[in-house]
Amino acid sequence: MIKIIIVDDSLTSRIILEKILIVNFENRYCIAEICESVDSAKIAIKKHKPELVFLDIEMPDKNGFDLLKEIDLIDFEVIFTTSYQKYAIKALQSNAIDYLIKPINTIDLISAIERFEIKYSKKLLEKNIINDKVDLEYNNDFLTKVAFPTVHGYEFLKINSILYCEAKSNYCKIICIDGRELLLAKTLKNIELLLPTNLFHRIHKSYLVNLNYISRFKKSKIFEIELYNGTKLPVSFRKKNNFLNVFRNKV
Repeated sequence: MIKIIIVDDSLTSRIILEKILIVNFENRYCIAEICESVDSAKIAIKKHKPELVFLDIEMPDKNGFDLLKEIDLIDFEVIFTTSYQKYAIKALQSNAIDYLIKPINTIDLISAIERFEIKYSKKLLEKNIINDKVDLEYNNDFLTKVAFPTVHGYEFLKINSILYCEAKSNYCKIICIDGRELLLAKTLKNIELLLPTNLFHRIHKSYLVNLNYISRFKKSKIFEIELYNGTKLPVSFRKKNNFLNVFRNKV
């Protein structure tokens, strides 16, 4: 789960924010700690190493900007929360994900979370690419590529460079994270057998997706996932529960 820390000196604001997060994001986010001051937040951040911090600006003794100055390495994202519009420009200049005016409403918070998830997914993507490179260079025992049979021989692809695979009758199209596409005279089932089951999951009779690059799951009239690059793919009703259980079992 993604760890969150809330920093706010107002009890009412803390309760409202906590309630909205729990109601809307309980399955994906965990509130690691709720802090009333900058000093307590510094300790909590060091302890929990959160991915996201909701940070109030106006607080006694020290403000939200002071907290960011006092942390040596900021490896988390920030969403500012405040009652004052005057801090908006300075907050955004601090590379914050968003700037929410109190009292925070659900629509604005969900929008801010969506911005965070897009940036967080891209960060994971970059990390995975770097890890693939390190594994390939320094660990010869770790398989990072898979060979796909073609008319002229084999096409070697890094496993984690594959975004998703799509069935095309008796063919299969492989879409990579760099936009490259590879059409193979193999069924999707054949390709599925070549890829690690802990990384690739069948969400539909026509789609096999790399779990690392899923940004969100949406349910309305149809079920669908959205990948880090904005691509949307359908999730079949029969495979929905199995797909969601994959993530529930990982947390």
